Amino acid sequence: MRSPSSFLILSCAVAATPALAADPVPADEPDQVVVTGRRDGYVVDSTGSATRVDTAVRDIPQAVSAISETQIEDRNFRSVGDVLRAVPGASAAQGEGHRDQIVLRGNNSTADFFVDGLRDDAQYYRPLYNLDRLEVLRGPNAMTFGRGGGGGVVNRVTKRAGFQTFGVASGSADGFGAWSVDADANLALAEGIGARLNAVREEFANHRDVFAGRVYAVNPTVRALVGPRTDATLSYEYVDDARVVDRGVPSVGGRPVRGYRDTFFGVRRVNRLGLEAHLARGTLEHRFSDEVAVVGRLLYGNYDKFYRNVFPATAVDARGAVGMQAYDDAQRRENLLGQTDLTWAVSTGPVAHVVLAGVEAGEQRTRSARLNGFFDGEAGTTMGGRQVSVPLAERFAAPTPVFRRGTGERTTRSTARFQAVLLQDKMTAGPVELLAGLRFDRFELKSVNLLNSERFERTDELWSPRLGLVMHPVAPVSIYLSYSRSYLPQSGDQFASLDLTSAALKPERFENVEAGAKWEPRPSLLLAAAMYRLDRTNTRNAGPNPGEVLLTGEQRSRGVELEATGRVRPNLLVTLGYALQEAEIRRTTAAAPAGRSVALVPKHQLSAWGRWDVSGRLGVGVGVEHRSKQFTSISNAVTLPDYTRVDLGVFFRLSERVEAQVNVENLFDTGYFPTAHSDNNISTGAPINARATVRVRL
Repeated sequence: MRSPSSFLILSCAVAATPALAADPVPADEPDQVVVTGRRDGYVVDSTGSATRVDTAVRDIPQAVSAISETQIEDRNFRSVGDVLRAVPGASAAQGEGHRDQIVLRGNNSTADFFVDGLRDDAQYYRPLYNLDRLEVLRGPNAMTFGRGGGGGVVNRVTKRAGFQTFGVASGSADGFGAWSVDADANLALAEGIGARLNAVREEFANHRDVFAGRVYAVNPTVRALVGPRTDATLSYEYVDDARVVDRGVPSVGGRPVRGYRDTFFGVRRVNRLGLEAHLARGTLEHRFSDEVAVVGRLLYGNYDKFYRNVFPATAVDARGAVGMQAYDDAQRRENLLGQTDLTWAVSTGPVAHVVLAGVEAGEQRTRSARLNGFFDGEAGTTMGGRQVSVPLAERFAAPTPVFRRGTGERTTRSTARFQAVLLQDKMTAGPVELLAGLRFDRFELKSVNLLNSERFERTDELWSPRLGLVMHPVAPVSIYLSYSRSYLPQSGDQFASLDLTSAALKPERFENVEAGAKWEPRPSLLLAAAMYRLDRTNTRNAGPNPGEVLLTGEQRSRGVELEATGRVRPNLLVTLGYALQEAEIRRTTAAAPAGRSVALVPKHQLSAWGRWDVSGRLGVGVGVEHRSKQFTSISNAVTLPDYTRVDLGVFFRLSERVEAQVNVENLFDTGYFPTAHSDNNISTGAPINARATVRVRL
């Protein structure tokens, strides 16, 4: 039997072989390679991410938000967390100040991230400089993306090299001292061969006392038409990120502590992050005919990360002091992932089919090590020196810990391998479409504790179905019903919790039932509504006997999501997102009893933005974001207050090639707390701030 690595290489070779063996095609036959794109403005027409075949967004039987490059630029989004502010049913968790972390329909994840449809699950901040768009797909997505994705996934779609020469460069700076420069250059090297380079250099600063850092990223790509029916792309991305790790402020009396918005609850030059990421990707597309095509994708990712932090571990006590803890963590991950998809368009009588058959394989190797910080010799220490009590003061001063071996030390190595096959049929008969798919995953995980040589392993075999019905009562309207299911092995989304108990438990299960409607009243405007119920089961809970763990917990999320995106008038672009949602524990879990609300799920969530071009040279944009109160954790002991924030943008066209804009964030200087990691790691919202940008198109 071949090893998973061999299977991975073979799966990509299957995609490559037909390009060499296909019959020659006349030179005058038009190029058949399908490239998804977007119109000028905010609307994305179609995507191949949700169904793995190019599909109009309005015909996808699930909620999909595609945030285009134009919208990212207009709204001055600087991170994945910023983009999520525009997506109903989505929130950015704090991520402990060192990673992207998402909450989609009440399900929290650090790993449900993809790049061009391939898993990108390491814990880091993903820059936006090379994106054509960022897609947020809500609801379980295992049929398309594999394990996890219980609440949805975030997929980055990167810019492809083209066959024309052009370039764009921009620079920006804000009132805190943060600045960035980036470039996007495409060069036609020869007929049917193009190269593209995206790069960014950004310096970080904000309202917090100590926060600083910088990121470098570069992404060269080369694309070639190898004959009229074959398209090959090679891409390499390098990210170097160094910044302060900031976990916010503690709580007092069930609310975030007030009066310390700018105060850093850490130690200067101790709280720090260092990351280097290398991502190499290759894609080969070949069309045998107008009806049959194959695409192979390969990704190698190497992520090397270290972070260290001192952080609030308790609420402020009656004496006005807060308990501080510290640890450092190093992680190295290597991913080797491959996909091959074969699509076939065929008709059987009155029914048109687009059949997809796919195989995937991958191997992920992870090594992680953790040391706790000890406040040796400090007064007020507890837990064997791991926690120290520090009084609040105008200038908060936590002592510097010593990071050494001792309680809580961890060093592990894990290897995850998976193989998957999937089959999907998109059937169309007149105004009715039926999407049916089934995926089988075999996921193997082996883990070793390098401190005591304990070894654990588990194998999960997962069946993930998907069924969607789309009806078109009139051409621009889609009404849909859908069902989907995903699984997450009990080792967690970062393979960090495999032990004797979790190695024996069934995976968590996510089931989503959804109904919705999408309407495209004109080609540049899309309206969407979705209503869903998402059940999460097989969550862990302590059993009746000491040390016993049972799969009895349940969580349910329910909600309504509304969206409007696009051009309302020739000179007016809008985006609107609203979610009415609730997520609660229905049966007692290891984390909470039944009846508790899930963290970071506001009942009401609103994001609205409009850009009005007053003339050919002047535009004005206004945005409003509102979130009702939400809990910081499953304890429901601390609440983030509701808030409303207003943003402003002014856009200038200085010449045919030069544009400038000024974005004012938090126009009315609202004090707010946007997110948290726990009851005592609470992020503070920035005060009023302006950022100026100049963009030159060559």
